[in-house]
Amino acid sequence: MTSSVMSQVALTSGQFSGSSFGVAAIWQYESLKSRVQSYFEELQADWLEKLRPQKRGDVRKEINQWWNSLTEGQKTVAGIIVANVLVFCAWPLVPLPIMLRYFTSNPASSAQCVPMLLSTFSHMSPFHLAANMYVLWSFSSSAVSMLGREQFLAVYLSAAVASSFSSYLWKTATGRYGPSVGASGAIMAVLALVCTKMPEAKLAIIFLPMFTFTAANALKAIVAMDTAGLLLGWRFFDHAAHLGGALFGIWYILFGHELIWKNREPFVKLWHDLRTRSGGGPGGPGGAV
Repeated sequence: MTSSVMSQVALTSGQFSGSSFGVAAIWQYESLKSRVQSYFEELQADWLEKLRPQKRGDVRKEINQWWNSLTEGQKTVAGIIVANVLVFCAWPLVPLPIMLRYFTSNPASSAQCVPMLLSTFSHMSPFHLAANMYVLWSFSSSAVSMLGREQFLAVYLSAAVASSFSSYLWKTATGRYGPSVGASGAIMAVLALVCTKMPEAKLAIIFLPMFTFTAANALKAIVAMDTAGLLLGWRFFDHAAHLGGALFGIWYILFGHELIWKNREPFVKLWHDLRTRSGGGPGGPGGAV
């Protein structure tokens, strides 16, 4: 990959991340405006539901009860998990050249920008998929409670692209080209921001629940392992993508939130003014999260 192509890829990555946060800010603004109306609609729906005769074994009702029992974070990542499962199921159904071109991250490929995002929704084995989705599900409640669903999704998608770009840089610098897949880089960003924000939180490995350790120590161990993987040339994981995602998560919780999300008000005000002039109705931007 030439320097000009790398510069174009970096520019595209930045534009995508900026667009993600812009859409997230608008989404939060619109969500806050409609929250009161939705609240009264839900009250009316609950009242009508109580008047209807209840059916035993109502599958729809059981699904609704299960959905309502989830945390906001679990509801937020449910769509990400579904997308990952659908892409996994597409591998044996879609022609292989298409999947390799658009759903694997490889700086030597003729398609370079789109796969930076799509490859993070792609997995080659059931274990790889299950492990990544389990970690994402486990940290979703903490991450979304810290950031809110809109900001979380912007961070997740930006981290996905940032981790792929880190992989591109390392593969180009070392000449070790090859395809990579998996949500690990984006999930590493989620794990890193939670561990950075709550360093004293206690974590455990699912198979060894009797051994606990702090989130800060867990993050240090993961970063150390991936750094060793880069220096020693391990090829089992894409360690550059892992490190890129982790560093993005650490950077965002320490600096990015202040630099990006807390400075979104002028953009939201611009959107509000455009809506007002186009007949979107009165009302101002909602509070910050």
